[in-house]
Amino acid sequence: MKPYSKDLRQKIIDTYLEGQESIRQIAQRFKVSKSFVQKLLKQYRQTKIVAPKPRRGGQLPKLNSKQISLVAELVEQNNDATLQELCNMLENQIGVRVSRSTMSRIVRKLKSS
Repeated sequence: MKPYSKDLRQKIIDTYLEGQESIRQIAQRFKVSKSFVQKLLKQYRQTKIVAPKPRRGGQLPKLNSKQISLVAELVEQNNDATLQELCNMLENQIGVRVSRSTMSRIVRKLKSS
Protein backbone atom coordinates (compact mmCIF):
# COMPACT_ATOMS: atom_id res chain seq x y z
CA MET A 1 0.00 0.00 0.00
CA LYS A 2 1.30 3.43 -0.92
CA PRO A 3 1.81 6.00 1.83
CA TYR A 4 -0.60 8.91 2.09
CA SER A 5 0.52 11.98 0.14
CA LYS A 6 2.49 14.74 1.77
CA ASP A 7 -0.31 17.15 0.86
CA LEU A 8 -2.93 15.12 2.77
CA ARG A 9 -0.60 14.77 5.73
CA GLN A 10 -0.06 18.53 5.83
CA LYS A 11 -3.82 19.16 5.69
CA ILE A 12 -4.33 16.82 8.64
CA ILE A 13 -1.63 18.61 10.65
CA ASP A 14 -3.02 22.06 9.76
CA THR A 15 -6.54 21.00 10.73
CA TYR A 16 -5.32 19.66 14.06
CA LEU A 17 -3.31 22.82 14.78
CA GLU A 18 -6.43 24.94 14.22
CA GLY A 19 -7.71 23.20 17.33
CA GLN A 20 -11.35 23.00 16.36
CA GLU A 21 -11.66 19.26 15.72
CA SER A 22 -10.74 16.19 17.70
CA ILE A 23 -8.43 13.51 16.37
CA ARG A 24 -11.44 11.26 15.76
CA GLN A 25 -13.24 13.99 13.80
CA ILE A 26 -10.13 14.68 11.72
CA ALA A 27 -9.79 10.98 10.94
CA GLN A 28 -13.42 10.80 9.82
CA ARG A 29 -13.13 14.01 7.79
CA PHE A 30 -10.09 12.82 5.85
CA LYS A 31 -11.19 9.16 5.76
CA VAL A 32 -8.10 7.82 7.50
CA SER A 33 -7.75 5.81 10.68
CA LYS A 34 -7.55 7.46 14.07
CA SER A 35 -4.25 5.68 14.73
CA PHE A 36 -2.78 7.15 11.53
CA VAL A 37 -3.64 10.66 12.71
CA GLN A 38 -2.13 9.93 16.13
CA LYS A 39 1.08 8.54 14.61
CA LEU A 40 1.33 11.46 12.18
CA LEU A 41 0.94 13.96 15.01
CA LYS A 42 3.57 12.16 17.08
CA GLN A 43 5.99 12.18 14.12
CA TYR A 44 5.29 15.87 13.52
CA ARG A 45 5.86 16.79 17.18
CA GLN A 46 9.16 14.91 17.29
CA THR A 47 10.63 15.82 13.91
CA LYS A 48 8.49 18.63 12.41
CA ILE A 49 8.38 16.48 9.27
CA VAL A 50 5.12 15.34 7.65
CA ALA A 51 6.63 13.32 4.80
CA PRO A 52 6.22 9.53 5.01
CA LYS A 53 9.13 7.63 6.46
CA PRO A 54 11.22 5.81 3.86
CA ARG A 55 10.23 2.23 3.25
CA ARG A 56 12.47 -0.35 4.74
CA GLY A 57 14.03 -2.85 2.44
CA GLY A 58 12.55 -6.28 2.27
CA GLN A 59 14.37 -9.52 2.60
CA LEU A 60 17.47 -9.79 0.44
CA PRO A 61 17.41 -12.32 -2.41
CA LYS A 62 18.67 -15.76 -1.44
CA LEU A 63 20.65 -16.15 -4.68
CA ASN A 64 22.78 -13.69 -6.62
CA SER A 65 22.71 -13.41 -10.42
CA LYS A 66 25.61 -15.86 -10.88
CA GLN A 67 23.78 -18.47 -8.79
CA ILE A 68 20.54 -17.89 -10.70
CA SER A 69 22.47 -18.52 -13.92
CA LEU A 70 23.56 -21.82 -12.41
CA VAL A 71 19.91 -22.68 -11.71
CA ALA A 72 19.13 -21.91 -15.36
CA GLU A 73 21.87 -24.34 -16.42
CA LEU A 74 20.57 -27.00 -14.02
CA VAL A 75 17.04 -26.63 -15.40
CA GLU A 76 18.33 -26.83 -18.98
CA GLN A 77 20.43 -29.94 -18.28
CA ASN A 78 17.77 -31.64 -16.12
CA ASN A 79 14.51 -30.44 -17.63
CA ASP A 80 12.56 -33.33 -16.10
CA ALA A 81 13.87 -32.79 -12.54
CA THR A 82 11.43 -31.98 -9.75
CA LEU A 83 11.78 -28.80 -7.77
CA GLN A 84 13.14 -30.75 -4.81
CA GLU A 85 15.74 -32.41 -7.04
CA LEU A 86 16.78 -28.98 -8.36
CA CYS A 87 17.09 -27.73 -4.77
CA ASN A 88 19.30 -30.69 -3.89
CA MET A 89 21.49 -30.25 -6.98
CA LEU A 90 21.94 -26.57 -6.23
CA GLU A 91 22.87 -27.29 -2.62
CA ASN A 92 25.38 -29.94 -3.71
CA GLN A 93 27.05 -27.56 -6.16
CA ILE A 94 27.19 -24.28 -4.24
CA GLY A 95 26.21 -25.15 -0.66
CA VAL A 96 23.16 -22.88 -0.58
CA ARG A 97 19.89 -24.46 0.47
CA VAL A 98 16.65 -23.04 -0.96
CA SER A 99 13.09 -24.19 -0.45
CA ARG A 100 10.92 -25.71 -3.16
CA SER A 101 8.79 -22.57 -3.23
CA THR A 102 11.89 -20.40 -3.74
CA MET A 103 13.05 -22.70 -6.52
CA SER A 104 9.58 -22.53 -8.07
CA ARG A 105 9.70 -18.72 -8.12
CA ILE A 106 13.20 -18.74 -9.65
CA VAL A 107 12.21 -21.24 -12.36
CA ARG A 108 9.02 -19.30 -13.13
CA LYS A 109 11.04 -16.08 -13.40
CA LEU A 110 13.55 -17.78 -15.71
CA LYS A 111 10.77 -19.03 -17.98
CA SER A 112 9.19 -15.57 -18.26
CA SER A 113 12.46 -13.84 -19.20
